[in-house]
Order: sequence, then structure tokens, then C-alpha cells
Amino acid sequence: MIQEKLIPYIIDSIKTYWDKPAFTDYPGPAINYSEVGRRLIWLHRVFKACGQTKGSKIALVGKNCGNWATVWLSSVTYGASVVSILINFSPEETHHIVNHCDAEVLFVSADKYQTLDEGRLRKVKYIFSLDDFSLLYSKEAPLGKKIKPYAETPDLKKLKASDMKVPDVCDNEDIATIIYTSGTTGFSRGAMIPHRSLLANLIVARENLLFKEGAKVLNFLPLAHAYACSFDLLYPVTRGNHINFMAKLPAPRVLLSAMQTLKPDVFLAVPLLIEKIYKRQVQPTLETPRMKAMLKVPFLNKVVEKKIRDKLIKAFGGELRELIVGGAPMNAEVEQFMKRIKFPFTIGYGMTECGPLISYSSWSDHRFESSGRIIKFLKCKIQSPDPVNIPGEVLLKGQQVFKGYYNNEEATNEALIDGWLHTGDIGTLDKDGFIYLRGRSKNVVIGPSGENIYPELVEQKLDNLPYISESLVLERDRQLHALVYPDLEALDAAGLPVSKLPELMETNRKEVNKVLADFSRIAKIHIVNEPFQKTPTQKIKRYLYS
Repeated sequence: MIQEKLIPYIIDSIKTYWDKPAFTDYPGPAINYSEVGRRLIWLHRVFKACGQTKGSKIALVGKNCGNWATVWLSSVTYGASVVSILINFSPEETHHIVNHCDAEVLFVSADKYQTLDEGRLRKVKYIFSLDDFSLLYSKEAPLGKKIKPYAETPDLKKLKASDMKVPDVCDNEDIATIIYTSGTTGFSRGAMIPHRSLLANLIVARENLLFKEGAKVLNFLPLAHAYACSFDLLYPVTRGNHINFMAKLPAPRVLLSAMQTLKPDVFLAVPLLIEKIYKRQVQPTLETPRMKAMLKVPFLNKVVEKKIRDKLIKAFGGELRELIVGGAPMNAEVEQFMKRIKFPFTIGYGMTECGPLISYSSWSDHRFESSGRIIKFLKCKIQSPDPVNIPGEVLLKGQQVFKGYYNNEEATNEALIDGWLHTGDIGTLDKDGFIYLRGRSKNVVIGPSGENIYPELVEQKLDNLPYISESLVLERDRQLHALVYPDLEALDAAGLPVSKLPELMETNRKEVNKVLADFSRIAKIHIVNEPFQKTPTQKIKRYLYS
């Protein structure tokens, strides 16, 4: 059992870094930790005026920004359960989630508010703007007499770090946040994450990631997702980092431009973004005849690889000590190249239900094709007669594991059996605790002689081929078919017409089949006209295409 508590971590950090910059809505001005602290105390007054108590549900939906982060920190330190809702949920889904979680208070950005109907939010009593904290809607008596606007609170403007006194009202089993996931199965459920889960993730991060105190952090992954919330918000706050929020996942060129300004020392990303940067900025250079020849010459190849590494480090701001990739599987070719040039990058594994981290190892210890080593506070076992060699479902038990799905006993009982979380992921576990993922159990295709075919591994090989941006492998008529969204930029750069695509894809199909086992070969490639729809961590929503 963890003896430490989460709320003191947050409050002590605000007091410790009082005069340091805390949040910037990039590329705007920064606010200091002192301002975050004052707003936090004011929001506690607002919650009380709204009749909220320990365990009350406070819903939060909007783009990444300093106010989103402040509401989240304020809710958790008040003892409420903050309900994170992804901004890309439809109005119908948002109405359903707000009602399902029993929230009485909702914070929402102006653009999202315009799509909502207050009359359909059955239990909501108050709606506040996430842009300026103004009251947008009140079902109860107006709050004017109970609480003054933040701008009219002279006592808070005089607040000093030593005056920050927030009682720790929570036990580690209390629910800190309920996260409604947007998974690849299409069914959103509210995962109840207790204080102990966030605390375990925080302790592991503080022992392993070691962001430099006061360093700049760039956040673009959705804060409503556990990955970004824990490692782009909660952990950096405890290191006094200056967090720069971007409203959404930017194009690679926009991101790299921001990196030149912010120069982060640790950077969190999803594989798709890194794969795009590799495919568009590195791979074309590697495939020139001159470069291929140089990379075959002993000693010269090391010089070339170092130059490529230094160029990539510079592209990420020049001060990068570690790039951490998570949220989805990594393309093996990209990973192999990164390891070859000794680029400081590693791959972790997590899921919302663990708040989210399951495995991690530093880039210098990371093993090829693994997702890191199972972390502190977690036990892992593989449902397999030979966990090292024969893949099976990944089962987990420990401090990070969630308490179930809110108001969904059936889903909870399916996920938690005898205290073990059944992840639905398929993998192996070596003797040193490194985990190797193969795919999702629901995606496995059974071959003609009973072989297990993991579509994700076939897709990795397809995605490395020319003129393929992304792919999705499915079973049709007892054969494997691939849906492919073409790389139109590469096609234009090569001066080829779109009409050439069917021929190019047939060539790709024959090439990939040369390296695939007989039972996992592609029978046909189908070209699709638009990118696949994805989850916040850029995994394809497979259920939409089955």
C-alpha cells in the first residue's frame, strides 16, 4: 500500500514553485504557479457555493488550455471526482456522458457549449465557461450573492504561498477522476481512477522520467486522456515545469517549429507523429543511392548515423534527453532505425484503466520491439502455457488498477476477475519483466490451419512501403484484405498521377507478401479516399471498418 497522498503533492508543488511560470496557452503569455494557486482557492469557493462535496462529479470538456488544467487540479484537490470528456465527442455523446456520470457542475469551452442543450443535461445545475470561468447557465438560484467573480476577490490577490492551506480530505481509494474513453471498440465507458492510481503513476514518473526542474513542457495530446493528463500535466506540475498547451495535435511542421522555441528536454508523443516525421524527413534521404552506399561502409556509416541523429535532435529543439512514445504500437522499422542511430527514444505501454502507465524503461535500457519493463506497484501475468514464447492475454494487478466502470457493473465484472485486470491485449513477458505486445485479442484472425494472425503486425510492414500513409488489415471471405489510405504527398513529389495508385498498390501487395508467412499474406488491397478515423492516441477505430 502507498502511504503518501496525492493532494499534498499538488499543493506543495504550487507553493514551492510559486513565482515560476506554470501554464501558457501557446504561444500566449504565461501565468505563474501563484496565479494557479489563487484560482484554485477561488474555484474551491465556487464548488462549495454550488453545493459540491467530497465525491461530487465535476464534468470538464474543452480544448487543452491552462484553465482546463486549473479546473482539473482544483477538482481533485477539493475531493471531487473530475470527469474528463474528450472534446471530439459528438454533442449526443457529450449529453449522454454528462448525464451518465451524475455531474451537477459542468465546465465547457465556448465553442463546445454552443452545441449543447441545457435542457437535456438532466442533473446539471451550473455551467461555467472554460474560457473565463463566467457562469453560463444556472438551474438553481444565481450565485451572485454566494460567490464573487475571480476579478473581484482582493483577498486572493494578496494570497501568499504560505497562505495556501488546503485540507487533504481524501483517502487513496477515493475516486480522483472518471475518464470516458474513446476506444477502438466504439463503446465509451467511464473508468473510475482512484487517488492511489494517479499517485502510483506520479511516483514512478518522479523516479524515472526526471524532467529538469522548471523545464518547458509541450502538451498537444488531449488532456482528457489519461496519458497526457498524468505525464503532461500532473507530473510536470510536481517538477515546477512550465507547461505549454497546444489546443490539438499539430501538423509535424507546426510541432517542430514550436520545439525550436520551447526546446523541451523530455517529450511525449504518439507513434503516428514520429512515424510521419521519419517517413517524410528521414526515409527519403536514407533511400538515395549515395546514402545507401555510405551506410554500408564501416566507420563511415557511424559518422553518417551520428549526423542524422544530431539533425533529429536539433529538429526537436536541440536539448532533447528522451522522447517517450506511447498510446499505440510503434512501427518496427522506425524503431529499429532510431535504435541504430542511438536516438534517445523509448516506448511505453499503458491504458486508461491503469491511469495509465503499465510498462516503461529508459531509452538506454529499452529492448527492441518491447514496450518496456513492467513498472513498480504492478504485477503482470500472461494467460499462456509459456508466457515467454507463446502470446496470451495480459493480466494486471496492483496500485494503478482502476476500481471499475461507473454505473456499469457488467463491464466491470468482465474487466476485473479475481482482482486481475483483463486488458484484452496479447503479448509475451520475458524473464526480466519486459513486455512484448502482439495486438488486441478482439482483432486476432485465425488462419486456415488455426494460426493466430495479428493484423497490427501485418499493417506495420505495409505502412513501410512506398505511397502508403496508413493501412488496416481485415478478414473477408476467409482471406486477409488491406484497406490503404495512400500517401498523396509522396505521390505528388514523385510526379505520379493518382490513376497510377492501383498499379503501385498491387506492387506493394506482392512485395509485402514476400516477407509474410503463407497464412498471413494479403489477398487484395483496397484504396480508401480519406484517412481512417482514430482515437485520441491515434489508434484506428477498427470497429468502423469491420
